[in-house]
Amino acid sequence: MTHITKLQDISNVTPITDDLDGWVVTEGAPTMKTWILYTSHDESMISGYWEATKGSYHATYTDYEFVHIIAGKLIITADGKSPVELGAGDAFVVEPGFKGTWKIIEPIRKHFDIKLK
Repeated sequence: MTHITKLQDISNVTPITDDLDGWVVTEGAPTMKTWILYTSHDESMISGYWEATKGSYHATYTDYEFVHIIAGKLIITADGKSPVELGAGDAFVVEPGFKGTWKIIEPIRKHFDIKLK
């Protein structure tokens, strides 16, 4: 059986303005907003939008996340690895256990899908 669920309209959802768990500001005074537009029935997946202003965070991931950058520019550097520059149109996956820096060069907006444990 196949189900299709249209995401809620972002204008009908109040954003979460707290920093994400595992994200620590390391440079500047960035702020973030998260709109969760879909939660699966078994609560194993969420989908929505995330925005952040210029600055840097050190992030620790516990779940898989698929990301599609809609606007902005950032550099992600996994601890001990080479930096990866990303911008509008880029898509990528972050795996559980990732630790590293998200340096937001231009305000960012992304669509995300997170597979929760």
